[in-house]
Amino acid sequence: MTGEVDQEAMMAQWEAELAAEAEAATGGGGGGGNGNDLAAEWEAMVGGGGGGADRMNVPAGAERILNQDEIDSLLGFDLSDEDYNERSGIRAIINSAMVSYERLPMLEIVFDRLVRLMTTSLRNFTSDNVEVSLDNISSIRFGDYLNSIPLPAILAVFRAEELDNYGLLTVDSNLIYSIVDVLLGGRRGTAALRIEGRPYTTIERVLVQRMVEVILADAKAAFEPLTPVSFNLDRLETNPRFAAIARPANAAILVKLRIDMEDRGGRVELLLPYATLEPIRKMLLQQFMGEKFGRDNIWESHLATELWTTQMEVRAVLDEQQVPLSKVLNLKVGETLMLNANAESPVQLRCGTIPLTHGYMGRKGHSIAVRVEAPLTVSTKRRLTQTKKK
Repeated sequence: MTGEVDQEAMMAQWEAELAAEAEAATGGGGGGGNGNDLAAEWEAMVGGGGGGADRMNVPAGAERILNQDEIDSLLGFDLSDEDYNERSGIRAIINSAMVSYERLPMLEIVFDRLVRLMTTSLRNFTSDNVEVSLDNISSIRFGDYLNSIPLPAILAVFRAEELDNYGLLTVDSNLIYSIVDVLLGGRRGTAALRIEGRPYTTIERVLVQRMVEVILADAKAAFEPLTPVSFNLDRLETNPRFAAIARPANAAILVKLRIDMEDRGGRVELLLPYATLEPIRKMLLQQFMGEKFGRDNIWESHLATELWTTQMEVRAVLDEQQVPLSKVLNLKVGETLMLNANAESPVQLRCGTIPLTHGYMGRKGHSIAVRVEAPLTVSTKRRLTQTKKK
């Protein structure tokens, strides 16, 4: 029944439109204007814009289809955007689990120190005027970074020995040809010759390897005040697939460095997965170099000095007995208490309720003395220290 009603309504609508077209055709000069209005209406319908949808009588159950820009904004995916920190939509929710590098304030200090060291070492390496600048530090997924590497490039996989993990150093093609041009005596004032469509030669790879070793040595010196760590070059790769040192979903810290040699230069990108930095995470949380977390060396030394000079009462216990309270209350002057010990029995030394050691009673001069026969145990020393601290 419903289908018949829909068919009748559709036929009535078509008849009304045909009648309107016939009237417009017989209207003479005004027909052109009506035709333009009809064409504009069809164009608005096909374009899918918001205004066309408002002018149309959209049925109650219809849904507007999103265009590509709206979909990208909703999902937060924008391949042209290089700022990986400013994400929106679903991508922002996904990346919210990543630890931002701002939560590791010591990283920025380490990389600032790396920039200063690289400026000096690369000047000595190239015998040219080299300026190194830090572009930015960001957090990124490892898989996203591999997909964003502009090829051709050389990827240096290095190992952090003390941290027992790997890192990645990417040298772009502009810097590769600039380094080759500078080290082999190229003329100044001319752009580095870039030849596409061929792999890097052995000479180019060796020269880039020497530059990478210089950068890794500077990275070791930059981390030295924080923690000793050695960065050793493992291999050079030109295909990002063979430089996979972590899972695609793993988070990492990306540091972009710009190297300028007058009119030549390029970019170096240093990537350290969070798994590599995890052993020194507490050190990276420091606000300044040398900060101690809840520990004060001056206070510790003062407390140790006071503990060594603390006066404590030590008692020599020859024997202990339990007697009724009534007997203790009825004691009179001159009564004798019999002890279950003699002159040969061991004497226990106590500090309060804590037993320290034992010995034998004797005499030294006009004083009664106890000769200690056993050292203090480790557990006894610990209990004494904890009692004094309280």
